[in-house]
Amino acid sequence: MTSNPPLERLETKLAAARTRLILEKPFLGALVMHLPLKASDQKWCKTTATDARALYYNPAYIARLSLEQTQFVLAHEAMHCALSHFNRRGHRLRHRWDVACDYAVNMILDEERMHPPDQALMNATYRGLTAEEIYPLLHEDPPEETQDTHLFDGDGSEGSEGDPQNQDEGEDRGQPNGDTKEEEEGEGQGAPPPPSDPDKLDEQWKSRLAAAAQAARQAGKLSQSMQRLVDELLSPQLPWRALLARYMMNAARDDYSFQRPSRREGECFMPRLHSQGVRVVVALDTSGSVTREELQAFLSEIDALKAQVRAEVTLHACDDKLDPAGPWRYALWEAMTLPEEISGGGGTDFRPVFEWLEREQPAPDLLLWFTDAQGRFPEREPQCPTVWLVKGKTPTPFGVRIQLN
Repeated sequence: MTSNPPLERLETKLAAARTRLILEKPFLGALVMHLPLKASDQKWCKTTATDARALYYNPAYIARLSLEQTQFVLAHEAMHCALSHFNRRGHRLRHRWDVACDYAVNMILDEERMHPPDQALMNATYRGLTAEEIYPLLHEDPPEETQDTHLFDGDGSEGSEGDPQNQDEGEDRGQPNGDTKEEEEGEGQGAPPPPSDPDKLDEQWKSRLAAAAQAARQAGKLSQSMQRLVDELLSPQLPWRALLARYMMNAARDDYSFQRPSRREGECFMPRLHSQGVRVVVALDTSGSVTREELQAFLSEIDALKAQVRAEVTLHACDDKLDPAGPWRYALWEAMTLPEEISGGGGTDFRPVFEWLEREQPAPDLLLWFTDAQGRFPEREPQCPTVWLVKGKTPTPFGVRIQLN
């Protein structure tokens, strides 16, 4: 029987792998930092494992990996957590779901040009697909084995209640291996119990995902494929109508006024809530990808919100150029309807609308775009606050994006 290598040497190797991730791929490195590393018993941890609270590893397995492969397995576990695979299985068969999750994660890391271990599940057919999309493509009882152990449901996890992992659930501990006697003694114990509050962990990992993406973006080290993935994961989950109402309400400039009152109101200056209403520009993508029925439904929603926020709305349409019949202006009391004749059918270019807005006086408080987002954007972010209601999954380079589904 081969003895395990000295734990200190493995800790140095793991720390070096994490440091390289932070320097080379700060998005993945930041996610890995949220998982304390714990040496575990090879009886239940054949390679690596995670329960979304810590990362467990078999010392003998880590010893066999190259430094690049070690980076891969660390990022693999962190991505399971960031993608909330522990909270998305639902009614699906566990083994089939675990295999789907491994394919989804590994193809993401392959896009990042990382080096997988020999047993990693890789299949170019599944590139760009989520675990939910991969699952029905697999055999009902897949012959594949995952490269790690997923401790999300507790199946087969007869862990001891005294495992240190059962303490301080969900707490961030940033030391590479905890550097505590308690964690070193984790080796030889059973697998930890499954998370008791997966919804809470889900929210924690969403926050960590957003923070990691923001830091990597500022450092200029967030790839386009990872950016798209993050945008999809962090898409607002509220109905688009509720989100639209929230942004229009926020744009309404209700504030306290100290304007001089009438003489009949006395000499005392008291603050009064004063509403100036809101000036909104609505831009419609008429390139042909959005149907007239969809445009009308969108305008009906704007019309319903218009009275609530005291909005004056200016409507314009654009494909690759502005509609010559526009713009159409609607006062507070006027109902909004889609013009009978509206041009379109060309390509999609968002720049003419922003160029027109630069000439508009006064500038609007909010610009609402209804589009599939597949077109040419301005090279620099305009000053006007912009909300995109997007049909489809195309990202937007600036502004607030609301998924229309």
